[in-house]
Amino acid sequence: MAKLIISDLDVKGKKVLMRVDFNVPIKNGVIGDDNRIVAALPTIKYIIEHGGKAILLSHLGRVKSDADKKELSLKPVAKRLSELLKKPVTFVPSNEGKEVENAINNMKDGDVVVLENTRFQDIDNDFGKRESGNDPKLGEYWASLGDMFVNDAFGTAHRSHASNVGIATAMKKDGKPVAGGFLMEKEIKFLGNAVANPVHPFVTILGGAKVSDKIGVITNLIPKSDHILIGGGMAYTFLAAQGHKIGKSLFEKDKVDLAKKLLKEAGDKIVLPVDNVAATEFSNDASREVVGDDIPDNMMGLDIGPKTVEKFKEILKDAKTVVWNGPMGAFEMPNFAKGTLEVGRALADLTDATTIIGGGDSTAAAKQLGIAPKITHISTGGGASLNYLEGKELPGIACISDK
Repeated sequence: MAKLIISDLDVKGKKVLMRVDFNVPIKNGVIGDDNRIVAALPTIKYIIEHGGKAILLSHLGRVKSDADKKELSLKPVAKRLSELLKKPVTFVPSNEGKEVENAINNMKDGDVVVLENTRFQDIDNDFGKRESGNDPKLGEYWASLGDMFVNDAFGTAHRSHASNVGIATAMKKDGKPVAGGFLMEKEIKFLGNAVANPVHPFVTILGGAKVSDKIGVITNLIPKSDHILIGGGMAYTFLAAQGHKIGKSLFEKDKVDLAKKLLKEAGDKIVLPVDNVAATEFSNDASREVVGDDIPDNMMGLDIGPKTVEKFKEILKDAKTVVWNGPMGAFEMPNFAKGTLEVGRALADLTDATTIIGGGDSTAAAKQLGIAPKITHISTGGGASLNYLEGKELPGIACISDK
């Protein structure tokens, strides 16, 4: 079923409660990366340009004690949002009580209010973690502040929290509309279609440290993918399963049998490195050399090698749908980032394909290369993206009303 989207609603004169994902890196009050704020702008602008009142809720970081509150306040985010919107944004240093209610009651059409970090509700109360524990009373309270609810926080769509599922449940109970924002719509469109109806050839690229992080994705996408290209630390568990020597490379001993099972199930769909950039230690300054798919006992694989890069490129050149999640090596070290960057360049060169990137290091590679504008969609959700690729129903999407 198609989901109700913000553009389906009449927001004029309405108090629009909106869950955004402003979980951005902040240090000493300075925002390190405002991409998630920028990603929410289309929905926020739609509300204010159509005469609605935008009331924004978001979490920021993990709040475990009062000591965390100073560094994890959304005040700097509200300031940055004001700069991006080029209009005043009211920040309320709480998310419950008279101060919040007064600020909302004083709003005029087109105004924007940002409430304090929803995770502050996870401390100093009798319930326990009211926000992340989805306290129904908290969801009902927040729902009472608005006339409708828009969930645009895909990054938390895999969580059932008071600020997404709790509000939506209470809104629906009261007969109020619950819709998705434009960012949520985009994530559903691209990630959802990639999983449900990919245009073939469909190539999945998976990297990162652990097979265990991507088991669900591999299992779900084996029947749907034409090729699954595997790099990063997880490749060495698969190479070990094939009987190759992996030296001191990172691998999951307890997942070798599972890797054998997946290799058998996938046939020739799973494509592993045929050569590797190896080093004697996990250090950017370590002496390195290109070795084959057997790694010397005193070395560890830290990146895919040049032959593997060419093999992956050859497969990618005919692809019509590509989903990439996870780096091909120790991307955080420049001397072992080449494989990841080369894969990024290969995606950017595809002119007739839908290309989707998810995961922090893959996204960082796209930004480092300056290829983000050439990628069809860069997902804003880490865990949510993986869960979606596994074919799981995400609570934050399930709670949005169907058309």
